[in-house]
Amino acid sequence: MSAPGAKQIAAQVARALAEDVGSGDLTASLVPQEGPVEARVISRQDAVLCGRDWFDEVFQQVDPQVDVSWAVQESAALHDGTEVCRIRGAARSLLTAERTALNFLQTLSGTATRAAAYVHAVAGTGVRILDTRKTVPGLRDAQKYAVTCGGASNHRIGLYDAILIKENHIAAAGSVSAALAAAEQVARDAGGVEIEIEVEDLQQLEEALQAGARRVLLDNFDNALLRDAVALNAGRARLEASGGVNLETIRAIAETGVDDISVGDITKDVRSVDYSMRFI
Repeated sequence: MSAPGAKQIAAQVARALAEDVGSGDLTASLVPQEGPVEARVISRQDAVLCGRDWFDEVFQQVDPQVDVSWAVQESAALHDGTEVCRIRGAARSLLTAERTALNFLQTLSGTATRAAAYVHAVAGTGVRILDTRKTVPGLRDAQKYAVTCGGASNHRIGLYDAILIKENHIAAAGSVSAALAAAEQVARDAGGVEIEIEVEDLQQLEEALQAGARRVLLDNFDNALLRDAVALNAGRARLEASGGVNLETIRAIAETGVDDISVGDITKDVRSVDYSMRFI
C-alpha cells in the first residue's frame, strides 16, 4: 500500500492536534517568541523509519514557517544515535508540535520495525508475511502503509475490498461449500474481489478445495497439521497460516510449506520506536 493521500494525512493530523493542543499550548506560552531555533530528532534504537509525511504535516499545521530537513529516507534502517531530521522555526511552534509529530513517527516506525523483524525471521523460505485488520482505530491506512515500509504485505484493507469467510459465516451458511457459493456471487457483484475461506481441519480444507477455493486460511493448525494441509492441497490453492504466530514460532511455521503467514502482532501490539527531539 502506498502512503495515504495528503487530505487523509491532514485529517489524521488535525484530529491528533485537536486532542493534544485543544484551546492552546499553555506551557509553550512561557517561551519567548522572538528568533528561530533549531532542533534535531535522533533515534534511540535500531529501527525502520516510517511516518515522515505525518511528521511534516504536524509542523505545517502548527506553523507553516517551520522547516523540516530530513537526513534519511522513508523506510531507511536506523541505528541507535542516527540523526533523522533537523527542524528550524519558532521555539513555541516546535514545542507545541513536538509530541504529536513524534507520536506519529514512533507509532508508524514501530509498526514498520516489527514488520521488518518478521520478514527477516522467514528470510529464504519464500513465505509472505501479511498484516491483519487488528489496527489502531483511525490509523489503519497509516499502519498498513507502515507494514509495507517494513517489507511485509497487506492482506485486505477492510471489509469492503475482499471476502474472508470465517467460522461464523460458515455456520450461518450451513457448510463450507455453501458459503463459498454465496461468496462467488457477492464477489462478482463487487467487481471480482478476492475470496478467502478459513478452515479448522483437513476435512474442511478438502471440502473447500473441492468447491474451488483458491485461497484458504488455516486457522490455528499446529505445524504437523500444516504440513499435512500442504500435502493435501498439492498446490491447488494458496495457503495462509494464522494463529499462534510470534517471532519465536514463525520460522518453523514458514518451513511447513505454507505460502503466507498473517500476523496480528505487527499492528496490534505496537512497540513505539524511541525518538528524541532536542534543541541544538
